[in-house]
Amino acid sequence: MQKDIEITVAPYNVDNHQAILDSLANSLNIHQSRINHFNILKRSIDARSRKVVYRMQIRAYIDEAYTPLKQNLTYNKVSDDKKVIIVGAGPAGLFAALQCIEIGLKPIVVERGKDVKQRRRDLAAINKQGLVNTESNYCYGEGGAGTYSDGKLYTRSNKRGDINKVLQIFVDHGAHPDIMVDARPHIGTNKLPHIITAIRQTILENGGEVFFDAKLTDLVIENGKVKGISVNHEQEINADAVILATGHSARDIYELLHSKNILIEAKPFALGVRIEHPQNVIDQAQYHCDIRSEYLPPAYYSLVEQVKSRGVFSFCMCPGGIIAPCATDLNEIVVNGWSPSKRNNPFANSGTVVQITLDDVQGYDPLRMLNFQSAIEQKAFEAGGGNLVAPAQRMVDFVENRLSIDLPKNSYLPGTKSVMLDNILPDFVSQSLKGALPLFGKKMKGYYTNDSILVGVESRTSSPVRIPRDKETFQHPQIKGLYPCAEGAGYAGGIVSAAIDGINCANAILNQHKH
Repeated sequence: MQKDIEITVAPYNVDNHQAILDSLANSLNIHQSRINHFNILKRSIDARSRKVVYRMQIRAYIDEAYTPLKQNLTYNKVSDDKKVIIVGAGPAGLFAALQCIEIGLKPIVVERGKDVKQRRRDLAAINKQGLVNTESNYCYGEGGAGTYSDGKLYTRSNKRGDINKVLQIFVDHGAHPDIMVDARPHIGTNKLPHIITAIRQTILENGGEVFFDAKLTDLVIENGKVKGISVNHEQEINADAVILATGHSARDIYELLHSKNILIEAKPFALGVRIEHPQNVIDQAQYHCDIRSEYLPPAYYSLVEQVKSRGVFSFCMCPGGIIAPCATDLNEIVVNGWSPSKRNNPFANSGTVVQITLDDVQGYDPLRMLNFQSAIEQKAFEAGGGNLVAPAQRMVDFVENRLSIDLPKNSYLPGTKSVMLDNILPDFVSQSLKGALPLFGKKMKGYYTNDSILVGVESRTSSPVRIPRDKETFQHPQIKGLYPCAEGAGYAGGIVSAAIDGINCANAILNQHKH
């Protein structure tokens, strides 16, 4: 007999097999000798009371032999099969490629940036010298933005596809199996590059192709049908199916589509700052302690508030993390955050952003939200004074309209400059943040403090443009064979949801091929 049950264990027993077995036997009111095996299905921290515990969803095998079941993915040799061009080697593109191989299609992946190894040099130049390579940076390159921005795998996309399949593929390529059970799975920026490289090897070994420094510069379209793409203004690759998985920062792609009169739409997004606290402040607030137990991970938080009918929320929270410069063009400041696998840096950061609606930016230009976003990033660059120095302000000083005399030590490597963030952010964004931050402080003890720094600007929360597609076929309504995909098309938000969308696009191509 199999029985699913929830138990709680103390943090120091979370990896103690015998302690878990004892708890199971007590909860089931049976002798533990009858439990032949158990699997942990889900595991989460419950810190609602002063006594912090782990909650575990467990499947117990009672008086029954256990036979392990593993989802074995079968990859086909696809060298001579129908070609699918995949533009972008982020999670959507890579998982679309793996799915193509699984279902008998040949993926040809073109990526404007470099492979993960070569990409490191460009990231070092960003952090140490403030130099942005506009084709290889935190957003562009193998693995996309996710490779060097944390590897958080938390998602609510249960209805869009098989989350466990995505997680299992990560495990098969080197991720720790804990991501299959943790409520907030996380790989870590230090481990993701090796996993991404392993995924590329799987694609190549099975007949797929991957090209770096290969920028999409045109779509070849005849009579409303895709015939291929142009790369670097010279090379042409032919195929009658193109998955456009270029990510939410590839502004030139939106401009290319617009110039060819291919329908795109303005889309709401969110804008704000990245807020950093000492990690021990967050630990004390969330775990109700003076010093975090060695058996507990650095604490995270999720905060949301309505200020005059406008949403303000934390986004992409990074315990033990680092604030990173994520500009993709010259003369702009964009910040994001990431954590290594151990999350052992002394700071915690989170994007804290305000909803931007279509009514906030008047007009009918489908690029108007993108242009609004870009203008704010350029103002941030000017305020910082160059070399990716970011404008910043202490939290209470910001709310009380004071220029910070100095700034606290922080993790942003290019450096920060004390400014009045009101001079950069739109007034309705500033006022919404000023209304929300003290309220966040009431929800979480110690949050509202001048020991916290606000670093601007957090502007790439999602795409400011949507590339429309048919709900059934996943194709663009004007162009047969063009499959807008994931974050860059406005249909995903995060690694797992992007990966699922890539898988769905590959399946949609197979369905069209059958017909």
